[in-house]
Amino acid sequence: MSEPNRKLKPATLCVHAGTHLDAGTGGVCSPIFPSSAYAYPNPAVGENIYPRYFNVPNQRVVARKLAALEKGEAGLVFASGMAAISTVLFAHLKPGDHAVFQADLYGGTYHFVTAELVRFGIEISFARKAEDFVASTRPNTRLLYVESPSNPLLSIMDLAAVAKLGRAHGLLTVIDNTFATPINQNPIELGFDVVVHSGTKYLNGHSDVNCGAVVSSPLVIRRVTECAVNHGGTLDAHACYQLERGLKTLALRVKQQNENAGRLARFLQAHPAVARVNYPGLPEHPDHAVAARQMRGFGGMLSFELREPVRVAGLLRGLRVVTPALSLGGVETLICVPAQTSHVKLSPEERQRAGISDGLLRVSVGVEDAEDLVEDFAQALETA
Repeated sequence: MSEPNRKLKPATLCVHAGTHLDAGTGGVCSPIFPSSAYAYPNPAVGENIYPRYFNVPNQRVVARKLAALEKGEAGLVFASGMAAISTVLFAHLKPGDHAVFQADLYGGTYHFVTAELVRFGIEISFARKAEDFVASTRPNTRLLYVESPSNPLLSIMDLAAVAKLGRAHGLLTVIDNTFATPINQNPIELGFDVVVHSGTKYLNGHSDVNCGAVVSSPLVIRRVTECAVNHGGTLDAHACYQLERGLKTLALRVKQQNENAGRLARFLQAHPAVARVNYPGLPEHPDHAVAARQMRGFGGMLSFELREPVRVAGLLRGLRVVTPALSLGGVETLICVPAQTSHVKLSPEERQRAGISDGLLRVSVGVEDAEDLVEDFAQALETA
């Protein structure tokens, strides 16, 4: 990343970083390069360009913008968040290696780790707190993987402590930064090696593109790219264009989502029908102090547990502004039941150990007026 980009603020980087300036027309937006066939030998760039090689112009535009936002040096975009995560893991782990993962992971990541990695002879362990990672390392440990804030319980990992452990033992440190976004948190500045995103969520922000991303050093990105070319999880030019357009408003959207989520969390915390609210911005959250130290904003995600799980269905039916739907991070407020959606592949016993009850609801807070959101939950809780 160039020095000028390092000095710019996040909102400015969202708009300007990585843009492909079209000298022929002077257009302010990156043009779309839909070709799947490029001249050989290529007279412009001196390399073979092909979409599956992750090197077409629209892919590189988004990668440069994300690298600038995450304070990294290089990036890569994928067709999904799981494509990004799985490719990073396969690029750095081989049979006989060991990796330590945060215990409360997104259900898709947990399922991949427990169902796929182990099939290739890769050993795995799980840890809940930064200090637990120390006890979990082995002579064959190669990688530490965390997710903070976590999905769906919004637990916070002490990132600087995990990064320090990784450096001390020569381990690659990887974080899923989807919930925080680069607007609220920059793990690379805290010492992490690799940042991954489900770009489907906040990065795109409009619930209309499926994508993923990785940001790291040129050396790591080169290794991930070599693996990615074989796995084929590339993102097409039109989707890259939509992702770039979404990223331009990321700072604005996240600022509003931070504010809305904080207000909704405080309302739910005071409601008699709610047993617990998980939001790191609340002083009562067990990890609030850590979150305040390493985050600039507390995010747009929260979850809460009803005292009576039988009222879940009635609450969902009663909402008028908030939409019961899968996914998160868009401009609209969405709600889902993790036990039935993101963590449905876990057994009931695994969900119980993870603290995911049938009465837990996860909310992705959008950019609507906060008062409308509070009123919608108030009336739905009243009639549930």
